[in-house]
Amino acid sequence: MNSATREGRVDPATLQALAALADRADAELDWPAASWEQIHAAGVPAWGVPAEFGGLALEGPARLRVYEQLAAVCLTTTFILSQRDAAVRRILSHGRPEIKTALLPRLARDEIFLTVGLSQLTTSRQHQAPALSAEPRGDGYVLEGVIPWVTGAARADALLVGATLADGLQLLMLLPRERAGVEVEAPMELCALRGSQTTQVRCRQVRIEPADVLAGPSPHVLGAAAGGLETSCLALGLAGAAVDHLHHEASARPYLRPVAERFESARQGLRRRMYALAAGPVDPADANDLRVQANALALQATQAALTASKGAGFVRPHPAQRWARQALFFLVWSCPRQAAEGTMAHLTPDGDGGNPSCA
Repeated sequence: MNSATREGRVDPATLQALAALADRADAELDWPAASWEQIHAAGVPAWGVPAEFGGLALEGPARLRVYEQLAAVCLTTTFILSQRDAAVRRILSHGRPEIKTALLPRLARDEIFLTVGLSQLTTSRQHQAPALSAEPRGDGYVLEGVIPWVTGAARADALLVGATLADGLQLLMLLPRERAGVEVEAPMELCALRGSQTTQVRCRQVRIEPADVLAGPSPHVLGAAAGGLETSCLALGLAGAAVDHLHHEASARPYLRPVAERFESARQGLRRRMYALAAGPVDPADANDLRVQANALALQATQAALTASKGAGFVRPHPAQRWARQALFFLVWSCPRQAAEGTMAHLTPDGDGGNPSCA
């Protein structure tokens, strides 16, 4: 492993190629095959897999650096990668030895694609009856219901999903996409990141064998703190692209320099916090606060970049319009109540018509 790989630095040629493909990946419902080929050619799928399974074992800050660099040039492809890597992490943390041996080497070589469908256990439809239920049947289970948010479902060989039993206990399982009763719906018409082909997956009396179960039944199968730093990292990557654009505009318009410098200071401050957290155990309260601040910076920086770009920035394929739309995604992606409340506080004007986030 060379020093650039150990530190999580992506080859500039890969970043340039992804940037050239980013508008199409964001705006079209087609799977971004050309963009993913860049990820494949750069060996990125191996970076999150331990060396014992044929990977390159990037962890902590180094892995986040990869995400940050990639998100700055193509958030759509990076989001797809993040969902695939989330499945890898769950296999590492919950998979039996035979599952790890069967899947992780193939994931490192990018021979198969896995994704996750876990939002029904953490953020989606928590005020309703369980979206996806599991009923004991013989030595296994039967799934019935909907997995509301699955990225790249039609491309996945298997989905790592969670379901809830009648007594409230939860299961974590590996669900082959071709299993009888699994129906992948058409991709959602998202306002951004359309190439991620995020959609609903319906389960109609889907049989789950004992070998498919990774964990549970248990009260909170994902643990007390299901989230991590990856979502904040992608928000900071997107914000970074917008801040860099402000610097570029400021080189020709000096009055923008104080604005660019203020955003740069906020960006670097949050980056330092994120990488400090990544170096040790992550306190959920600290991770949530970082998430709120990263969301706010992504929204503000992308809107500032659009403002600085004037009318030209509102027209495709100018990146400013794409960044502004993509920033909205962080308001809804894996956004638990604590993060949503913090974001609402940033968005709510004060009694004088101001906004606390702009103070």
